[in-house]
Amino acid sequence: MPPKPLDLLRRVFGYAQFRDRQAAIIDQVIAGGDALVLMPTGGGKSLCYQIPALARPGTGIVVSPLIALMQDQVDALRQLGVRAAFLNSSQTWEEAREVEQGLVTGDFDLLYVAPERLLTEHFLALLDQSRIALFAIDEAHCVSQWGHDFRPDYIQLNLLHERWPQVPRIALTATADPLTREEIVQRLGLREAELFLSSFNRPNIRYRVVQKDQPRRQLLRFLRTEHAKDSGIVYCLSRRGVEETAEFLRGEGFHALPYHAGLDAQTRRRHQAAFLRDDPIIMVATIAFGMGIDKPDVRFVAHLDLPKSVEGYYQETGRAGRDGQPANAWLAYGLSDMAALRHFIDSSEAEERFKRVELHRLNAMLGYCETTACRRQVLLNYFGEELSRPCGNCDTCLEPVQSWDGTEAARKALSCIYRTGMRFGTNYLIDVLLGKDDPRIRSFGHDRVSTFGIGRELSAEEWKSVFRQLVAAGLASVDVAGHGALKLTELSRPVLRGEQAVRFRRDPKPRGRLGPFGSDQAGGRGGGGSRDGGRGAGRGGFLGSDRAGNGVGSRDRRLSGFEGDPEALALWERLRALRRDLAQAQNLPPYVIFGDITLRELVRRRPRDLDELSQITGVGAVKLERYGADFLAALAAHAAVNIGA
Repeated sequence: MPPKPLDLLRRVFGYAQFRDRQAAIIDQVIAGGDALVLMPTGGGKSLCYQIPALARPGTGIVVSPLIALMQDQVDALRQLGVRAAFLNSSQTWEEAREVEQGLVTGDFDLLYVAPERLLTEHFLALLDQSRIALFAIDEAHCVSQWGHDFRPDYIQLNLLHERWPQVPRIALTATADPLTREEIVQRLGLREAELFLSSFNRPNIRYRVVQKDQPRRQLLRFLRTEHAKDSGIVYCLSRRGVEETAEFLRGEGFHALPYHAGLDAQTRRRHQAAFLRDDPIIMVATIAFGMGIDKPDVRFVAHLDLPKSVEGYYQETGRAGRDGQPANAWLAYGLSDMAALRHFIDSSEAEERFKRVELHRLNAMLGYCETTACRRQVLLNYFGEELSRPCGNCDTCLEPVQSWDGTEAARKALSCIYRTGMRFGTNYLIDVLLGKDDPRIRSFGHDRVSTFGIGRELSAEEWKSVFRQLVAAGLASVDVAGHGALKLTELSRPVLRGEQAVRFRRDPKPRGRLGPFGSDQAGGRGGGGSRDGGRGAGRGGFLGSDRAGNGVGSRDRRLSGFEGDPEALALWERLRALRRDLAQAQNLPPYVIFGDITLRELVRRRPRDLDELSQITGVGAVKLERYGADFLAALAAHAAVNIGA
């Protein structure tokens, strides 16, 4: 009789119960069905294929593009007693041959394989000789040419189903907009797969956007004020920016390392290993770093440049707070970012449809930066998820923002979209609202619609801001396939009927004339972007509530939780030191021994024997055997010192 999933969860991984839809996903795959899983970073995706691989006969094949991280993932599984291995180009011929033989003889529960290795005829022939429990396609968004991290090898992965139709497949991603999601289904042949769509909400992450003004100094203030002794990631757009920022932070006393594609492979591996194993440490990186990073105690992710898309931003910020503890997502944004990214899109040699998609994604990112609404509501709305009330844990919920009553302007703009047939982009709609004498407008007869010339109270730039914010609020959408035409959404109906108010952020005025890339040629600093703050708006985005939130943001965000208790804090530090020593002896990241959640529970519950220790979160059977005596000894030694204190 195969082991029960909940028994595996408790015995191997040391957790008492499944989260969200994990149990349903696992049951689907164990029963032999396909699954498409969309789950936020830190939501427990890995368990959704790891437990079925342990429950089903054979070896679970995990397809992953994360060559540099496979070793760490395998090390973590081996610490749990799972028979895991990896196969990629970093291994010698002898090492690869040994793993291949182990696959054929059934020595592994899980085998991680790079897609380029998987798709070779040699490896496919090995699979024919092996018993396969399942195929797990991790980072499934890599199959989409419209996604933010396209990998050409992923397009060919449909052959797994064609060649082994009886083997269940589970495709997993932490981010996928509707366009990317549809391409995953299409290219991987997952029409019959069950879709498991979890909430994208990461309530422990506080989102904050600030207007750029000497961004490195702003970053320094943020780190010294909130994260002086924490590990985190700082993203920059360019390699030069990475190097200069890392040098700047080192000069200010932080342990900061650079990571970008221009560094040699050995240096990248060394810096990545240091990030996973050292604490505290800051990785300053381009987007080349981060996918698949499992370090649970990343306390912040900072962006010194505007991300190109909401998808990329969401995935990058999702690397913070994987342990469920409070974390910060901090972004410095300015007009120069917008100008540079627009120029990059316009000057690229990509086909026009791809440019339109990229421009739509950039505009959505800009809308997120400029919103007066709860940032979490805007973020989730992008992924088709509605949050019914402001989150209370983002800057726009916690601090006021300058805004204006845009109800009438919104109705005029939405009506103009409707009256012109939902077939035109922003510039054309603005010309109609301003009543421009334009041959194209006359040819379509739009000089005779009721919205012609009714918007002269606003400038063209102000109308651009209105349309941009309407899209960000979900009141209008961009038809990517329709050459960027704006369309109404269901959320627009109450606004058009006059039943719902709309408020807009008041865009700051530039301080000087902007150059071609947003540089201020008149001596000012060039404004733009959002201010620090804002009050949460109501349902659906920019919609009329002035509530300040639910008070989540005022909670204590200190990390150990024992700062007010010197005795407990001393035990916390003792256990951290023991964990560090055990990890260093095995050349492992400390969190692989025990995560911070486990250490906190040890401090609070003070187990006295192996039976009590086995009830602690994250203490499975193998870890209990390997480390139980060491941690019980540390607890006992601390108790002896503090008796009568």
